[in-house]
Amino acid sequence: MIVTVLFIIGGLILLYFGAEFLVRGGSSLALRFGVPPLVVGLTVVAYGTSAPECVVSIKSALQNQGDIAIGNVIGSNIFNIAIILGFAALIRPLKVTLQVLRIDAPVMIGVSALFYLFFRDNTISFTEGLIFCAGAILYTCSTILLSRRESKTDNEQYRVPGSKRISLVFIVLMIAAGLLLLIAGAQLLIKGAIDFARALHISEAVIGLTIVAAGTSLPELATSVVAGIKKQDDIAIGNIIGSNIFNILFILGCAGMIQPLAGAGISMVDIYFMIGTAVLLLPLMWSKFVLTRWEGVLLIMIYGAYLYTLWPK
Repeated sequence: MIVTVLFIIGGLILLYFGAEFLVRGGSSLALRFGVPPLVVGLTVVAYGTSAPECVVSIKSALQNQGDIAIGNVIGSNIFNIAIILGFAALIRPLKVTLQVLRIDAPVMIGVSALFYLFFRDNTISFTEGLIFCAGAILYTCSTILLSRRESKTDNEQYRVPGSKRISLVFIVLMIAAGLLLLIAGAQLLIKGAIDFARALHISEAVIGLTIVAAGTSLPELATSVVAGIKKQDDIAIGNIIGSNIFNILFILGCAGMIQPLAGAGISMVDIYFMIGTAVLLLPLMWSKFVLTRWEGVLLIMIYGAYLYTLWPK
């Protein structure tokens, strides 16, 4: 049991630092070209912090562990909104931009509903995975094209002083190191989580929805909380919404195309909580265009209720 716990802890540490290198490298690459913070949060940072979920779910799919692959994504999406945005708002109320309310949050809700439609037979097929991947490409391209509507002068305000002095070679090496750490961390985490589940006679679905999901969401947690403290609200919120969209479209899309995913251990309650938190977030953010502290407390309480319904009695 001690070795199993060490595998889980070691895997989480490697995932955290791997995502940290990946996000720093990707953000440096984007910011040096003057990309707006919201776009960086929705794409580069969101995709970078979702890399642990991506690696874990794809490796789980290859090992015929569909419950962990799907549970990881569903659990991460619930955790991202209820815990990460909840704690970030609790530390300091977060301002919300109109683009997030009109475009990105509704897309997140729509993507969650699409997953519900596809997963009614408890499987994600190759065709459904292909549709998800196409949606990921469409969303990413649309977000980038939308950002280009801003004038070149407007984009100059987003450039980081001295960012051009950062070597491209150094940035590429940082990204490569991050990917290697993510792969190694995912391997340790999956092995530890499976052994832990078997030792305590807990289903792999529950482990994927809780321990693995929370563990792979550590990069999002660190990024959004730090961004909120530094008053970079666009990064804090964009990171979570972008990650949730990416988790379903790209991660489950790629995993489903590699091998059809079967998630017999995933219940409709899990999916309802994922969709419910996504839907609830929209009116909370519309209220005065701010996610307040009491709304953060509400989100955290919702996650507590989810754990109560999920954990074996």
